[in-house]
Amino acid sequence: MKNILIMTAILLMVFLQAQTHRFIYELQYKMDSTDPHLEKLNMVLDIGPKEVKFYGQNLAITDSLNQKFGMDSDYTDMSGQVVKRKINSFDNENYINIKQGYYSFKTTDKISWTISGETKKVNQYTLQKASTNFGGRSWTAWFCKDIPFNEGPFKFRGLPGLIFELSDAKKNFIYNLVKSQKLPESYSTENFVESNFGNKAVPINEKQKYKLVMEFYNDPFAFERNNFSKTDNNLKININGKEIHNVDELNTQTKNMQEVIRRYNNPLEIDKAMHYPQ
Repeated sequence: MKNILIMTAILLMVFLQAQTHRFIYELQYKMDSTDPHLEKLNMVLDIGPKEVKFYGQNLAITDSLNQKFGMDSDYTDMSGQVVKRKINSFDNENYINIKQGYYSFKTTDKISWTISGETKKVNQYTLQKASTNFGGRSWTAWFCKDIPFNEGPFKFRGLPGLIFELSDAKKNFIYNLVKSQKLPESYSTENFVESNFGNKAVPINEKQKYKLVMEFYNDPFAFERNNFSKTDNNLKININGKEIHNVDELNTQTKNMQEVIRRYNNPLEIDKAMHYPQ
């Protein structure tokens, strides 16, 4: 909660139509639920006049550097939490990288909260406790009625105030609000949310998404395998810093990658986790 900017200006200007209100959360999360280690990312919640967007801050930083210095860099967000929705809606557009492609799919994610009378004071803000079950996990949120946005991290919304803190019961995912900004006009994410640095999102459904993810798991180096089949045995391919000289070595790398994919199969919506074969 430290380093939160004073939000008086936001409260005064909340209804200005051209502005984007930005809230930055520190996300601590476990890629492997059995590992005590927590990864850290900064995530951005942008609340505009018509839409709400949630995405990794590194996406915006990469886009800003590209525009400022004429660069052509890209960045792959691995959080699995890039979404946008219309204001006051539970209908989300989800964005995801799969293999070499960038895709979007729609979900409706209604969240029902139980609001407690319990409160606590954090800095100058009074936070109130609420709980819910979502995505196969139990969640506790602390929200502030004085910040009149019924939004929060990822798909969590619908409380009578902004969510400051959010965590699941097993502490696999922990969000803390660390900063707020008021941008003078609507902030475009066209380069890194609706598209991924030149690759416009291809609309699919959840069934198609499952098929694509499973195809990647079954042969994560399909492109490299295809190159081996078209060339002679002198071809050398670099995978994660290791030179691969033949199909047998590629098969070993495939098994190693499949093991990593199974180990890091801990999405926020655990009820939608992939069931990979051993």
